[in-house]
Amino acid sequence: MKNKSYIGISFIILVFGIIFIPRIIDRISNNTIKESDRLNVSGQAETSKDLLQTIASVPKFSLTNQNGEIITNETLLGDVYVVEFFFSTCPTICPVMNQNMLLLQNHFKDHPNFSIISITINPEYDTKEVLKSHAEHLGVTSPKWHFLTGEKDYIYSIANKGFNLYAAENKTIEGGFEHSGFFALIDKNGKIRSRKDNSGNPIIYYSGLNYLDAEGFEEDFSGPYKPGIEALKQDIKVVLEEK
Repeated sequence: MKNKSYIGISFIILVFGIIFIPRIIDRISNNTIKESDRLNVSGQAETSKDLLQTIASVPKFSLTNQNGEIITNETLLGDVYVVEFFFSTCPTICPVMNQNMLLLQNHFKDHPNFSIISITINPEYDTKEVLKSHAEHLGVTSPKWHFLTGEKDYIYSIANKGFNLYAAENKTIEGGFEHSGFFALIDKNGKIRSRKDNSGNPIIYYSGLNYLDAEGFEEDFSGPYKPGIEALKQDIKVVLEEK
């Protein structure tokens, strides 16, 4: 009986080898292993163009950057960019967001079609002069990282109604303002893009509060893990390569 069992197992292994191994070798030799076949540090499947969804068109905006230049959604067409809302005197989450934006700046520093958009929610204090000084303090080197200011109600409309990223004045909390810690990814055609979660639903925005722990796993400063900077790096690369 044992001999028959061994023969049966050997036959199954032989059939598996005949059917599947040539297919695997063919995929490797033809470089058709998909991005989704690999895992990233968070244990989630890496993204591909097919997994990135279009969420909506970016809202129209026209604001002034730290150099006194007018930056609009139209002038940014052709660039892939990441949007955040912040303020220069923020004592809580903004420093984490700033550092993560610096990581993105440095990671894509050699790509001519990558931009960063940081929009202040305290424009009465954050003039273009203040924002220029803030950029220098952070160590910003990219000419395509725009710190934008304008009229307060207009900015709040862009944040809350245009991007659906929360921003508000709140004198009862430290710093006097509160806002979302998320980043929006915009493609070359002015569309908000995002990957899907493990259930197949779009995450819409990426956490700007993530960091890597000592073992290289991504964690979220504000609580439970949300796809953040490492996921965003992967997805920026995908949309940069799109035609």
